[in-house]
Amino acid sequence: MFRILYRFLASLARLAVRSGRSKDLEIIVLRHQLTVLRRQVDRPPVTDDDRTLLGAIAAALPHRLRQGWLVTPETLLRWNRRRIARHWTQPPQHQRRGRPPTSPELRHLIVRIATENPTWGHRRIQGELARLGHTIAKTTVWQILTENGVDPSPNRSKVTWTEFLHSQAAVACDFFTVDTAFLRRYYVLFFINVQTREVFFAGVTANPTGAWTTQAARNLFIAHDDRLEGSRALVRDRGSQFIQSFDEIFKTEGMKVLKTLVRTPVANTFAERWIGSIRRELLDRTIIWNRPQLERLVIDYIAHHNQHRPHQSLDQQPPTPSDEPPETPPATLAVLRTSRCDGLIHEYRNAA
Repeated sequence: MFRILYRFLASLARLAVRSGRSKDLEIIVLRHQLTVLRRQVDRPPVTDDDRTLLGAIAAALPHRLRQGWLVTPETLLRWNRRRIARHWTQPPQHQRRGRPPTSPELRHLIVRIATENPTWGHRRIQGELARLGHTIAKTTVWQILTENGVDPSPNRSKVTWTEFLHSQAAVACDFFTVDTAFLRRYYVLFFINVQTREVFFAGVTANPTGAWTTQAARNLFIAHDDRLEGSRALVRDRGSQFIQSFDEIFKTEGMKVLKTLVRTPVANTFAERWIGSIRRELLDRTIIWNRPQLERLVIDYIAHHNQHRPHQSLDQQPPTPSDEPPETPPATLAVLRTSRCDGLIHEYRNAA
């Protein structure tokens, strides 16, 4: 500002010693130059120093001599009001906007869980954190993983599911196959409660006959009759293993049998989605050698699924939560890890 004022005063001093004719010619040239510049620049940038200088000159000049200026009198008044308001307006001190920052310890824990569980997406990690008593948005988990170079949603684009059987008190069942290292194929039968998402292991066999499947249905009601109370329907595909005697067991329990269309796995979406989960999180990450190993891993994974794994549809709770009170955020972020399924599945709990 002082440099501009100095140059302005120096110009006035030079003009004071010049003749009137020379001044008039310079004014004509400057006005013409201003006209040419206006053809090229609609609104030239003006700094605060320019506003102050123009305002001071305008106060000393009569209105008739202000014609041809870059600014109008209304603009000069607006600049003056804004300058006064800015002078008397104090900026807020230590005022922070938006959500509070995520602590470095929690950010480190999010990256640690994602690194130790490569198949977990940001929603799955958010559910695990909710079990530990840490409230954090899914978008925040996504952002933290992205900033640390971790894919926040692995395999998300590979598998999509269509919602089916909304609010149905039903049980779904299905087989999935597992090939051992010696190319021996085994069939795993399971049932899943659509409402609670609880999974029931029915057995493993190398030859899924109708008689074997029927006996598996009997064993289901013998072992879990109380868990299936209130179910009104069974959803299954049209596989040859599901013979009439298999259906009769469910009909005698007052349940209808709903058969899906041929080659339409999306119609049995709850069973198909669980098959996808156990494959991504367990079976695709290990080598199966024999039937006992397969049974042990599947039973252990089902226990993890029913007792610990959080579900978005269940408000980040497992299908069969324990009677212990929910965990609250501790004073420190000390977290203990336990492993299942030969170390392939991890569970986290707050340290005592």
